[in-house]
Amino acid sequence: MSTTSTMTADGAAINTPVEENTPLAAVESAADTPLDGFLIGVTSHRRSRDLIEALERRGAEVLHAPALKIAPVQEDTALIEDTKTIIEARPDICIATTAYGMRRWCEAADSFGIGEQLLEVLSATRMFVRGPKARGAVRAAGLADVGISSDETTATLVDMLLHEGVRGKTVAVQLHGYTDFRQLERLRMSGAKVLTVTPYRWVKPDGSDKLPRLIEAACGGKLDVLTFTSAPAVDALWSTAHEMGMYQQLIEALRTQVTVAAVGPVTAQPLLDAGLSPLIPDRYRMGALIRLVTEHLALNHVRRLATKAGDVELRGRCLKINGDVVDLAPAPLLLLRALLGAGGAVLSRESLSELLELRGSVHALDMTVSRLRSALPDGSLVETVVKRGYRLRV
Repeated sequence: MSTTSTMTADGAAINTPVEENTPLAAVESAADTPLDGFLIGVTSHRRSRDLIEALERRGAEVLHAPALKIAPVQEDTALIEDTKTIIEARPDICIATTAYGMRRWCEAADSFGIGEQLLEVLSATRMFVRGPKARGAVRAAGLADVGISSDETTATLVDMLLHEGVRGKTVAVQLHGYTDFRQLERLRMSGAKVLTVTPYRWVKPDGSDKLPRLIEAACGGKLDVLTFTSAPAVDALWSTAHEMGMYQQLIEALRTQVTVAAVGPVTAQPLLDAGLSPLIPDRYRMGALIRLVTEHLALNHVRRLATKAGDVELRGRCLKINGDVVDLAPAPLLLLRALLGAGGAVLSRESLSELLELRGSVHALDMTVSRLRSALPDGSLVETVVKRGYRLRV
């Protein structure tokens, strides 16, 4: 028995018992709807339903735009040719990087009548696995491993192999849809013959035409979080943004307005390469990713303040005053968020004008304040402090 820790909007941790290997859909959030008011983008295709349902169950609104899907085995002739090459080469070492890839590899070999030959060859190799899930798949296939990465990365496995020496040896590597060319080159430069097999390849899925809408939502500041569960999905998003002429605008939005979250370091790498700082859970699992996103939003993007006009709560882009939802346009919402963050202190006209990118326009700032007051149940919540600026009446 283990526990999940969920943060409430007040920052308090609530521990909930969870059985080991509990399906994702069965893990209930301790808070009823900790993601209420937040819009989260999902780019995954495989297991996307699990992720979306878990987020929606916690109150989030989800914008789903699958970036890539895995090609059907029947159409992947390269997989079978690579498998036959590995069987003929009888490698000295084999690296298994993912559980899904290992299972799919064996299933594909079976479907083409070479499954027994593959298992016979792999049973004679020294098997190394990238993590516990890959180890489970290897052992489920009746094979044994001799080493596991301490941090679930291919780089660490390669470090282990280079330490013991690979010169003159044949190394088979089961890739995971996103080739880490640096690690393969390290093996080759150390004298190994490297063979690769990619049990799943990425192709555009039905619904990939939704990516432009996702990019526009991110650039427009409508998204709170954008999640990724595969590195190729990041590359697909970058490619689409380039085609739209919005790549730099997207990167700037993800750097300043939208939180990016990746399920693990491999998925995160192209985000890091673009100069972003994604959330990455300590355990590279979808459930851990959801918990991390929930905690991050609860701790950093929920504002509450007791005012003379009532209790004000801002969750993402959802404003509630005394429990009633108030709709605000983007500019008045940004202004209110800043005033809430000040907690009743005065914010100067200059700082608010800069925040709203109004380039010092007094008239534009006054118009934004007027629109905010008109949208609120009690416009006097926003108080003018003569010759100084604005504040909330607390």
